[in-house]
Amino acid sequence: MSKKIRLNHYLSNAGISSRRKAEKLIQSGSVEINGTPVLKLGSLVDINDIVKYNGKIIKNNNNKIYILLNKPKNCICSTKDQFNRKTVIDLIPKIYRLFPIGRLDYSTTGVLLITNDGFLTERLTHPKFHVKKIYHVYLDKEIHSNDLDEIRKGKIYLKEGKVKVFFVKKSFQKNQVEIGLSIGWNRIIKRIFKKLNYRVNHLDRINFAGFHKKNLKIGKWCFLDEKTVNKIVEKNFSYEKKDKHN
Repeated sequence: MSKKIRLNHYLSNAGISSRRKAEKLIQSGSVEINGTPVLKLGSLVDINDIVKYNGKIIKNNNNKIYILLNKPKNCICSTKDQFNRKTVIDLIPKIYRLFPIGRLDYSTTGVLLITNDGFLTERLTHPKFHVKKIYHVYLDKEIHSNDLDEIRKGKIYLKEGKVKVFFVKKSFQKNQVEIGLSIGWNRIIKRIFKKLNYRVNHLDRINFAGFHKKNLKIGKWCFLDEKTVNKIVEKNFSYEKKDKHN
């Protein structure tokens, strides 16, 4: 696989700015790739490209940090919040400029990866890779088997289109369901069950791209080494190629 990431990820990894602010820097014309000014958002950078900001060569941070967090409720998946609410970055050591991979809602708990590895971020967030996420869903009432079949057979449609899942099944406890999918639409789980007249009382992500929290208590985190991360990702991608949606 080609070692390419989006330019805004590259700039954030180098400590120049956040990804959002990096887009403004790109549009200002102050960033070059191999001597050519880049204005297009979404431009890709190869690991061997020469990237300059204001005429100075910048480099990605080669010291990769990987943190697995069991995200608690009432916490923002961001580096900072305009309303001064607690963020996931507040829960971990301030070592390098780190970013969460993807997002979980404010009230959603569970598995979250935090890193400065832009290549991994690109690989686990781009829709074309169909990265699996598994959620434990706590509903307001017990779900009917025919409603599970509606989800399982792809008969649920939202504004973005048909909802495809890897699986959905009842959990051991009443009113609880497990569901696996790769779709990244906003509030997708809650909207699926709302379509069938169920309310999600709580949502917990128990697996993301092969990473799971095991015995990690809510609000706690642990470091992962690069070898372990690569092994989990490669295994997950191998599985996804066989099991991805048509």
